[in-house]
Amino acid sequence: MNTSKTAPADTRTDTPSTGVRIADWADSRLGIYNFRFLIRKVFPDHWTFMFGEIALYSFIVLLLTGVWLTLFFDPSMTEVVYEGTHVPLHGILMSRAYESTVEISFDVRGGLLIRQLHHWSALIMIGALCIHTLRHFLTGSFRKPREANWLIGFALLVLVTLEGFLGYSLPDDLLSGTGLRIAEGVTLAIPLVGTYLTMFLFGGEYPGHDVIGRFYSFHILLLPGIILALVVVHLILVFYHKHTQFRGPARTEQNVVGQPLMPHYTAKAGGFFFLVTGVLALLAGIAQINPVWRFGPYRADQISQGSQPDWYMGFLEGALRAMPAWEFVLPGGYTVNLGVLLPAVVLPTMMMLVIALWPFLEAWVTGDQREHHLLDRPRDHPTRTAFGIAFVSLYLVLFFGGANDVLAEKFHLSLNAITWVARFGFFIVPLLTYIVTKRICLALLRKERDKLLHGRETGRIRRLPHGEFVEVHEPLDRWHRYTLLAREGYEPLPKPQAEHDGVRNSGYRKQMLRYKLSRWLYGGSIPKPTAQELEHAALEHGDQALHRLGAPGSHAEIGTQRSVDAQEPDQALN
Repeated sequence: MNTSKTAPADTRTDTPSTGVRIADWADSRLGIYNFRFLIRKVFPDHWTFMFGEIALYSFIVLLLTGVWLTLFFDPSMTEVVYEGTHVPLHGILMSRAYESTVEISFDVRGGLLIRQLHHWSALIMIGALCIHTLRHFLTGSFRKPREANWLIGFALLVLVTLEGFLGYSLPDDLLSGTGLRIAEGVTLAIPLVGTYLTMFLFGGEYPGHDVIGRFYSFHILLLPGIILALVVVHLILVFYHKHTQFRGPARTEQNVVGQPLMPHYTAKAGGFFFLVTGVLALLAGIAQINPVWRFGPYRADQISQGSQPDWYMGFLEGALRAMPAWEFVLPGGYTVNLGVLLPAVVLPTMMMLVIALWPFLEAWVTGDQREHHLLDRPRDHPTRTAFGIAFVSLYLVLFFGGANDVLAEKFHLSLNAITWVARFGFFIVPLLTYIVTKRICLALLRKERDKLLHGRETGRIRRLPHGEFVEVHEPLDRWHRYTLLAREGYEPLPKPQAEHDGVRNSGYRKQMLRYKLSRWLYGGSIPKPTAQELEHAALEHGDQALHRLGAPGSHAEIGTQRSVDAQEPDQALN
């Protein structure tokens, strides 16, 4: 009796290679094949998306270099007399933390390169995070369903800034010690809990003997662990919600147009990682930063002119220098130091609250509960863009105000004059920046509306039969026409009524507030051309194709994407 059976057509009959056997072994134990949908996950391609990648890759370099530095750095504040390689410091009393930092710089092979690579990576990461956050704000990618991810990104920015300050303070040199002295004063200025926080951080009266050890544990354990966890959650939510994309042909709220994760995006991301790492290594090798051996060890009775913190703390320095020395005494003898409390506690808190809560404010004002996966161009939302750029201008005013002594010395100016310029600039520069930015956005929208109705300028001059010279305009191609028409038209809410049919509106004040805020956000914007205006313009040009595309936002006549980009439908991690 013949018991043989015919093997299925898809059965593998040849001997599998080593790679196939390894893949089968891993899949049978880890279920990797079940995650195949992640391999085909589509990512759009736009140059503004690279800032988040720069921050991520800088963080990886920070982790690698930080692990290396922990092998040689001693966070002890025990006082020693230096007798090492750097002769100018011989015989000087210093902490063991400062001595180990100098030893890393001069005695450990490659130590100075790794120190500077670590420092440059921190500066680049915070800068990339700031621009990344600004990009999200200007394009409106914080809207539903990404409010939680916006808060996670904001928390990452705050934590990374704090992490950078802690790492900057560890060498216990004169410059970082001056920053610690300012941090101690700011902590003391916090009402009610300031003294308790100071004792917790410094372990006693300033400078104490525990601050470096405590900051070291925060710097290498607590904050990196929280940051790493938030980064993982942030990336998971990016996968779950789909990646946002700019408006254009074939791009809708239900799909993603771009390149798949494997192999296209992975290859580009891998190459970009090595490019970022190479640039950071180049900076570490040729651009000196934080030469602690020139500053000397920290002493509470010494300070150097021209001392400046890392750039991300420059706004706080400028706010402190610009604020007058105001204070008053409450009954009971409690002194409130407004000269520190307002610029170093109240102002940063308000700035952070505005950034963190903006998505919820905008959603409450508009009442918009839709999911948004398409991005706005900054010009499409003039008020939001103007507010964001004014916020940046405020930061820059404070940043340059924090360098008033350096500016006065280098440009032979009056220190007091620069301080007064920073004080007036705090109020005037953001207002002027807001007005100018909004006018630029409106002008760009008006120009686009003119292009849609009258075509683009060709530079060719034609003489009419009656002698008039006019410039020849030609209609936009369908690609650019669709892109300009695809922007969302924002309108303010209708004005509420105080009463209806003699019945008083109980929510009138709340509705009136929303109405005024919506007028501020969306009032005075340039509307898109109507279908009748586009049809009339098409008839004037004699362009029947444009006549058929008269309805703004029409998708039927646009066709498919001109490139070979992949398209991904709405996906979720199930």
